[in-house]
Amino acid sequence: MGRGHRRVQVVARCIALALLFAVLFASSAGNADARFDYMMSCQGCHRDDGRGNPGNVPDLRGELGLLLGEPGGRRYLVQVPGSRNAAMGDAALAAVLNWMVPTFSAATLPSDFEPYSADEVRRFRSEPVGDIAAERAQLIEEINRRNR
Repeated sequence: MGRGHRRVQVVARCIALALLFAVLFASSAGNADARFDYMMSCQGCHRDDGRGNPGNVPDLRGELGLLLGEPGGRRYLVQVPGSRNAAMGDAALAAVLNWMVPTFSAATLPSDFEPYSADEVRRFRSEPVGDIAAERAQLIEEINRRNR
């Protein structure tokens, strides 16, 4: 066996090992708990307690439950850019949403709340998105109308 052949074998083994680690890391990352995924993907804007940044990033505290009480609210929460474009799979996003809702909005959570499923998240992510800001404004208007 020549020296060049050994180098090819070493490189091939290194690539195979790197691929194995990548697969193992990806599968363990997919199983990370929802709080960790929130910290990694959402907390930068919504902060650790969900308070957001007034005028720029919505406050999640209390609001998530109210949004879920409105027709279209479930879809909206999946289709906001931070959810729809999150670098996580549908099951992980469903888990994050299911963690966020009671964590930040237990008092306003509708009594008939059903946890998100991966299939539901996948469906909402695949649907076309309109003017998300206008949709939010309409949902907030409906919430305010009901609470008068």
